[in-house]
Amino acid sequence: MLLAIDVGNTNTDIGLFADDRLEISYRTKTDSRATADEIALIFRGLLADDPPVTGVAVCSTVPAVLRELRAMLSRYYPDVPTFVVEPGTKTGVGVLTDNPKEVGSDRIMNTLAAHHLYGGPSIVVDFGTSTNFDVVSAKGEFLGGALAAGIEISVEALAARAAQLRKVELVKPRSVIGKNTVEALQSGTVYGFAGQVDGLVTRLIAELGGSVNAVIATGGLSKVVRDQSATLTAHEPALTLIGLRLVYEKNQPE
Repeated sequence: MLLAIDVGNTNTDIGLFADDRLEISYRTKTDSRATADEIALIFRGLLADDPPVTGVAVCSTVPAVLRELRAMLSRYYPDVPTFVVEPGTKTGVGVLTDNPKEVGSDRIMNTLAAHHLYGGPSIVVDFGTSTNFDVVSAKGEFLGGALAAGIEISVEALAARAAQLRKVELVKPRSVIGKNTVEALQSGTVYGFAGQVDGLVTRLIAELGGSVNAVIATGGLSKVVRDQSATLTAHEPALTLIGLRLVYEKNQPE
């Protein structure tokens, strides 16, 4: 079984693959202060009843967690081949930006998986701590994209700065015209972010020449917006994990 680990700023996604099939996935909170032993407790608790791990693939946007994760893997999985996606590693994805080393490894994994599943050109909209718009060329290259404040961060900032507003459940309200504070906040969040997605995706498609193979929603909060957006055409919550599986396979000896 391949253990794929995607460490994000807010959450860590964990998946177990049998060949090309994702058997099960988990989501935990990312804690930048967690030690290697604390991380091991989480993994051993989640994976206790699963088949043995025969390989590990990792990408991380949190350096402190990656350091402790490396220590955990070397201590608790010493005989398991491990591949960490970082600048200079072989991914098969050309990065056509001004400074390729500053592009997050999760965006590279999304590009790899999107082109594998849907071809190109395509666009990935990753709803996480930030909302990332990743543009994939017809050849599977990462062309760049756009970054916006994430849904949860925006809601938390509004609640923190406005005395009479509060955090609300992120679900579709009864109508766009909210009849109370909770519904008004839900309407502004759900439909507001759907409008942001549609506006940016429309502009990205125009720069790509007018058409794309797919616009793929992924990330933990994708379910909040996907059904309200007119431009999202596919939903793959495990896109980054699939990219990790693909890059792990690319880097194995023949």
